[in-house]
Amino acid sequence: MQRVETTAALRALLKQWRQSGDRIAFVPTMGDLHAGHLALVKEARQHAERVVVSIFVNPLQFGENEDFDHYPRLLERDSEKLKAVGVDLLFSPPVAEVYPNGLQGVVRVDVPTISSILCGASRPGHFSGVATVVSKLLNMVQPDCAVFGEKDFQQLLVIKKLVSDLCFSSEIIGVPTCREIDGLAMSSRNRYLTDSQRQQAPMLNQALQKAKKAVTGASLVDFQKIAEQATISLNKSGFKVDYFEVRRAADLAKPMRDNDEFVILVAAWLGSARLIDNVRVPIPR
Repeated sequence: MQRVETTAALRALLKQWRQSGDRIAFVPTMGDLHAGHLALVKEARQHAERVVVSIFVNPLQFGENEDFDHYPRLLERDSEKLKAVGVDLLFSPPVAEVYPNGLQGVVRVDVPTISSILCGASRPGHFSGVATVVSKLLNMVQPDCAVFGEKDFQQLLVIKKLVSDLCFSSEIIGVPTCREIDGLAMSSRNRYLTDSQRQQAPMLNQALQKAKKAVTGASLVDFQKIAEQATISLNKSGFKVDYFEVRRAADLAKPMRDNDEFVILVAAWLGSARLIDNVRVPIPR
């Protein structure tokens, strides 16, 4: 596996691979890699001869009093993990390489409507930061495809929309959420949980599964009531629920009974960890 830190070095290698006729798949990450990230790499390998992974903790997507300064930076450990699964190139740029003119006044990419709801309502500016850095990285790498996890379902839809609207040529591939044995969605932020909180955390997925059964098991569904009951139950169990919502899977609009697929999304604090998860609900017709 090769490692580069500059766009010039990155593009020089990519040019050689393209001239050889190789397809290129890209997996952007913020590091602190776990099995979920490695599943993205394995999926990428199914679509291309060359796999590029980036590790970049993006300051633009962190708000005030969020964990940017404390976000784990474990580049050497992560590098060994990527090498073990056959990644061809690790791109680990410093902040000055991605934002050469600084963060103040940087051109931002904004994906309207979908960025301002759910996590976007709780974290103003977050998805603008995500959309901006993903646009920059896609421009730097110009991959044939890029692979993202479905755990952050809202982020995946934001990225799909920006790629479509800005005419990027990269195909965006979503990969189902990887889970621990007890159902907890894998996340770098799970490290913030205490031992007792880690025992509680799978209740988040259990609440989603219960809500999924309620949505699919009744001819007349009260989406708001299902969400309210789940919120009350989780709050009583020690969570501080940010939102628990049933939405239309295509665009996160409010659900209608004749939609073909729903997604149930949750964000909740458990101690100092903000956990997110979701479950898709296809509706047979």
